[in-house]
Amino acid sequence: MSGVLLAFYRGVTPQSTAQEKRRNPSVTVSRVPRLRRFLVCEPRHFAVQYAINPWMHPDSPVDVDLAHEQWQALISAYRAHGHTVDTVEPAPGLPDMVFAANSAVVVDGRVFGSLFHAPERRAESTHYDTWFRTAGFDVHRPAAVCEGEGDLVWTGRYMLAGTGFRTTREAHREVQEFFGHPVVSLTLVDPHFYHLDTALFVLDGGPDGNIAYYPEAFSPGSREVLARLYPDAVLATRDDAMTFGLNSVSDGRNVFIAPRAEALAGRLADHGYVPVPVDLSEFQKAGGGIKCCTQEIRS
Repeated sequence: MSGVLLAFYRGVTPQSTAQEKRRNPSVTVSRVPRLRRFLVCEPRHFAVQYAINPWMHPDSPVDVDLAHEQWQALISAYRAHGHTVDTVEPAPGLPDMVFAANSAVVVDGRVFGSLFHAPERRAESTHYDTWFRTAGFDVHRPAAVCEGEGDLVWTGRYMLAGTGFRTTREAHREVQEFFGHPVVSLTLVDPHFYHLDTALFVLDGGPDGNIAYYPEAFSPGSREVLARLYPDAVLATRDDAMTFGLNSVSDGRNVFIAPRAEALAGRLADHGYVPVPVDLSEFQKAGGGIKCCTQEIRS
């Protein structure tokens, strides 16, 4: 993160449940959900056919029927909580197309597309770009390697941007120029957390928002930046993170989370959030989870 940005954010202190309770222990914070619009892709062709992260082992077969059942449970959970879900048609030969989050990042109706690091995934971008254009969006195609919401996490105020394994710092600069919002670069250091959305997620956005994250997934400097920006963040353990507990989706109240991340779910409940367990264990064989399967359309 640049010195200018660090100085700018040095005084930012998100208002969290913990702070409010310190000021007045009798205060009960009421979390209010915000209805979202999500884009997803059916796992019709989902498989582990190659290895581009430590989770992927082509010799471990995927139960496609179970994967589809789990994915449908996620869609049902979103709709049961009032969220809108759109779908893009899956394409044969693209087994990771189910991970819709990697396809783009959308802020204020503007779409910044993807350029995948792995050649095996690059054709996915064309299918998602076509969906967005057909839906009436203009799409910016990045010049640098960029994997959408996998590494770009919109907080409602600035973009947290991961690098180290996939998305490049050049893409961070490109994102800032495109959206006109400050970008805070964060370096990932553990290959198990190869995307930012495996190590961090936004609980609620805006100037008073908060996040949950696993500190050891980040370089020392990046940990310091996150501690300054979010002094009352919900911190996860390695066990939480390794069960894809941080690959979660929050609507500001309800947190759709991997059921095995029990400790993290407990801490979220202590902060006034409502954990909604959804098992996507079959997708973890490819290094993905709830957020990986979910692209948010912010119009």
